[in-house]
Amino acid sequence: MTFDELKEKAHALPLKPGVYIMQDARNEVIYVGKAKALKNRVSQYFANLASHTEKTRAMVSQIDHFDVIVADSEFEALVLENSLIKRHQPRYNILLKDDKGYPYIRLTVKDPYPRFSLANRAAEDGARYFGPYGSRGATQNIVDALRVALKLPSCSRKFPRDIGKERPCLNYHMGQCDGYCRREMDQSRYREAIDQAVRLLEGKFQEVGEELQAEMEQAAEELRFEKAAELRDRYRAIELLGKRQKVVAGSLADTDVVGFFQGEATKSCFVVLHFAGGELAAKDWELIDTPMEEDPADILSALVRQYYAPRGQLPKQILLPCALEDEAPLMRLFSQQAGHRVELVTPQRGAKMDLIRLANKNAAEEVERWTTREERQSKLMELLGRMLGLETPPRRIESYDISNQGADDIVASMVVYVNARPLKRDYRRFKLKDMDGPDDYASMDQVLRRRFQRYLDGDEKFADRPDLLLIDGGVNHANVAVRVLAELGLSIPVFGMVKDDRHRTRALVNPAGEEIGIQANQAVFSLVGQIQEETHRFAIEFHRQQQNQRVKGSVLDKIPGVGEKRRAELLKHFKSVKNIRAATLAELEEAVPKNTAKAVYDYFNQRAEEPS
Repeated sequence: MTFDELKEKAHALPLKPGVYIMQDARNEVIYVGKAKALKNRVSQYFANLASHTEKTRAMVSQIDHFDVIVADSEFEALVLENSLIKRHQPRYNILLKDDKGYPYIRLTVKDPYPRFSLANRAAEDGARYFGPYGSRGATQNIVDALRVALKLPSCSRKFPRDIGKERPCLNYHMGQCDGYCRREMDQSRYREAIDQAVRLLEGKFQEVGEELQAEMEQAAEELRFEKAAELRDRYRAIELLGKRQKVVAGSLADTDVVGFFQGEATKSCFVVLHFAGGELAAKDWELIDTPMEEDPADILSALVRQYYAPRGQLPKQILLPCALEDEAPLMRLFSQQAGHRVELVTPQRGAKMDLIRLANKNAAEEVERWTTREERQSKLMELLGRMLGLETPPRRIESYDISNQGADDIVASMVVYVNARPLKRDYRRFKLKDMDGPDDYASMDQVLRRRFQRYLDGDEKFADRPDLLLIDGGVNHANVAVRVLAELGLSIPVFGMVKDDRHRTRALVNPAGEEIGIQANQAVFSLVGQIQEETHRFAIEFHRQQQNQRVKGSVLDKIPGVGEKRRAELLKHFKSVKNIRAATLAELEEAVPKNTAKAVYDYFNQRAEEPS
């Protein structure tokens, strides 16, 4: 379908809740979304494309056709959307990683010596599954803790095949395994330990604990103190295991706190802090590698749904960093799923708001920890390149600005950024030649012509070719650069840097006069603003130096016997004309010959004695 046909079809949709399914020319599902009113939501994709994020524009450009499913309510649309996203895994939906998932603990109950392992999903294979749990790492810790607490084997030996073939491994000698590879070990003892493990995973901690306590007391009465100590250690391990396992399962977590850090040019991070009895019990988090350009509320809605949808047990309360548009149907979905009321709360102040800040801080720190400086720079350049419609990310950016005050000392600056960082050794300054007066366009023409002619001539100081030119000014300044490059036979992308009424960076503009808004993306906005300010600073600094040198030179040049060499010696020694004026004859003789010193001293002192 053409764009106009898609737009017409969207306008014909009903004002009813439902789900829309975007597909490309290969009939692949690329996006699934829900809507309170299908007509309003779907029509937005095909109107005012300039207001969309880069990701949305890319998605819309891939749409060949779409389908909709009308639902009876927003809640039904939410449930259907979750199901379709899980089935199709559309590339433009925000997705949690499958490999992190919500794992199960698998027990091979039919084997003579059952073993525990992790599985991504429950299957009908005769094994027993417990879960799903939270993160894979936390679930693996539960399995490891079970093995240590009950002294189950963690080696790769197969039982009963390998019983008695080799000596017990190091775990047995460290007291972490009962050594079921020994011939004297009865299979029934292994089965008893597995039975205890199963009951622990079923949540029967009190029952198992009471059994261990009874065994411990009996061993103590029989003066088997070593056995009693072993049972005591096992009881403590199981007590700790019970708390950890319940938190990972979610049953003890009475409050979850959701945090989010939106990395616009780098990774983003979704964090959930689990609180049990008012204390932080566990932390679950996931990095999202692609830059997030969507509204934070939309991102969080998608992430929260995917995070909690597969879970069998949910907390009573989930604290969120921002309000969600679909909060009501989500609460209903989670409450039905958990079998008890689950509240979604967006705190504004107080202790709960402090918890949100803690979760957000954790999310930001995870991004910082897992993102290198080079990766941040690379992602930022990719994002800038996409926003400007460049074929490849710009590695080297050159920026130009003109500084003048009247007809004198008209100068220009060239500032260089490579991979989003200033490369000061490549900065260049230009004195404008043969200018009748201030003319920014003529000045820019001269500067760029001199710079790129020297590049074409093979000048080592101008040997590197930029990937992008940023010109301080509007569309006319950009067009000057385009004309100069064309006349020199060069093709380099050019954009003007536009300021607002307060002289702050507002946008970029291409030679056709189309503005590219950058304020919506803080990372790009900050970079362009920094480049513009640095270019302006470098130009102003050079302009002031030229003014100062001209003023200083004009005074000293009037003194007989003071030429360029003596003037430089005086300024080097005294730093300023003011200090030269105040110097004694002896002090002047330290810097220049006596006859020159006498001429300078007499010049300033005679002028001071002249009647006004």
